[in-house]
Amino acid sequence: MSRLGDWFARRRDRSGNRSNRGNGRKQGATAMPAVRYATSPLLASRTPPWRIKFLTGAIGLGFAVLIGRAAWIQIVHNDFYQQQGANRYERRIELPANRGRILDRNGELLASSVPAPSLWAIPKDLEITPQQRRELAKLLRMTPAELKKRLSDNPNFVWLRRQVDEEVALKVAALKIKGLHEIKESRRQYPEGEAAAHIVGFTNVEDKGQEGIELAYDRDLSGRDGQRHVIKDRLGRVVENVGDLVPAADGREIRLSIDAKIQTSAYQRIRDAVVANKAKAGSVVVLDAQTGEVLALANVPSYTPGDRRNLTGAQLRNRALTDTFEPGSTMKPLIVGWALESKRVRPDSLVATAPGRLQIDGSTISDSHPHGDLTVEEVIQKSSNVGTVKLAMQMQPREMWEIFSAVGLGQKPQIGFPGAVTGRLRPYKSWRRIEQATMSYGYGLSASLFQLARVYTVFARDGELIPITMIKREPASESPDGHDDHPRMPLAFKDALP
Repeated sequence: MSRLGDWFARRRDRSGNRSNRGNGRKQGATAMPAVRYATSPLLASRTPPWRIKFLTGAIGLGFAVLIGRAAWIQIVHNDFYQQQGANRYERRIELPANRGRILDRNGELLASSVPAPSLWAIPKDLEITPQQRRELAKLLRMTPAELKKRLSDNPNFVWLRRQVDEEVALKVAALKIKGLHEIKESRRQYPEGEAAAHIVGFTNVEDKGQEGIELAYDRDLSGRDGQRHVIKDRLGRVVENVGDLVPAADGREIRLSIDAKIQTSAYQRIRDAVVANKAKAGSVVVLDAQTGEVLALANVPSYTPGDRRNLTGAQLRNRALTDTFEPGSTMKPLIVGWALESKRVRPDSLVATAPGRLQIDGSTISDSHPHGDLTVEEVIQKSSNVGTVKLAMQMQPREMWEIFSAVGLGQKPQIGFPGAVTGRLRPYKSWRRIEQATMSYGYGLSASLFQLARVYTVFARDGELIPITMIKREPASESPDGHDDHPRMPLAFKDALP
């Protein structure tokens, strides 16, 4: 019992000590002073006041920059960013105009446009075997090395061959080469071929005129491309049309004064003449002297307008318009005609040409054969140099120069055609007597075949000189007073011809 009592006594003592210690803590707690930020060494060492201020200022500055940038984008540069956004999805699609046709005077087709496939590739996407590469190169008329070089030019896009035949395009498609594509373009075709090449001309691969009528009337033939604005999705599909549609305006149809049948005949004749005479080249011009319309114009050598490969300067040269020469005896009717018109002589007047030679300023002018006395008509019929010079020397240099100028010599033909030249006719004030003499029978000046053809229209129209054109003329109405505005040459010109 005594032991049990002692145990309970010890338990009570321990409980009392715990109570006293607990009360002591509560009293101490109430007596402990409050901890302040400034007096706490731990807090003061971890968060200095300047850092709090810096962080607060930095955060405030960041918000200010964001607000300012948002205002700049929304207010100042709003249109710019709106446009940038639109550009990512809005696209302009070109609507190409159809190039106009070229017809002859009777409506026969000389040039027109037809669809033609063009082949292109994305080299980085290309999956092609060595066998396919060889077959593709053969179809495109190039070596495998040339094909390889072309494919290495640009990894994103490269033209392989533009405007190929439909048969070639089908064979290429049959190869089933991934990364190789086809698009439809427009190609010109020329039914008359080399016969009308120097009149019609041709276009390049971009359908722009390069020669002939194709070049001279390129703006009229081209028309005006249209366009439409669309919105595309990320896959490139059109999902919406925006803005107004601008339709394409097709090119104008050009009707020439050329007669396709006469043109073909003229070309064949000049080609045969070149071969028969073993000449290097030849030209022919056919005019309607009553209307001034060109019915045919051809040159040899010529070319095939639809095949632009390996063209040479000799083939492209429109010699009837660009090449000049001394016209020779073709000038004699002008001199004789003017002598008749000015009443210096009559058709039956005699001109002494014996002994067939004439001395002027130390130079000798001669005929191929001595003719003795010739009438004015016989001077032309015998083509006498001596007789023509004697008639010409009765004129003043200025008078003779005005005759030549009046028929267009020394002036560029106003036909709106590329390459036409002026020829050579020197000012009369610089002429010496021997020069006046030799120019009377066509030496010492130069002209193109086209200029010379125009000279001779004055004989067919009783001296009237009219403009020359390659475009078909519409029937002209008479002027109110019943007269035309075309200049007239002496009516006696036609009497000079045999």
